Amino acid sequence: MSILIKPIITEKATTMSELRNCYSFEVNPKANKIEIKNAVEAAYGVSVEKVRTINVRPDRRTRYTKTGIQHGKTNAIKKAIVKVAEGETIDLYANM
Repeated sequence: MSILIKPIITEKATTMSELRNCYSFEVNPKANKIEIKNAVEAAYGVSVEKVRTINVRPDRRTRYTKTGIQHGKTNAIKKAIVKVAEGETIDLYANM
């Protein structure tokens, strides 16, 4: 089971990484905080102080077409915000 799916690189996440030393990741919905902490420490070689998780609900959309009303939704995801120890950083752009 892969715990870390991908890092989240948005304007808000970049600001948090610069100011508060917190990094955001999309993680497996079944992963808990301890598993996320161990996965980040193993993947990036840093020590993690705190992990916060967020379950993001799916977005629902309705389209009106010639054939009728079409309903759809996106997938639900789980985000993890990981606080790294003072003085350590994670380089998310290293393996792009």
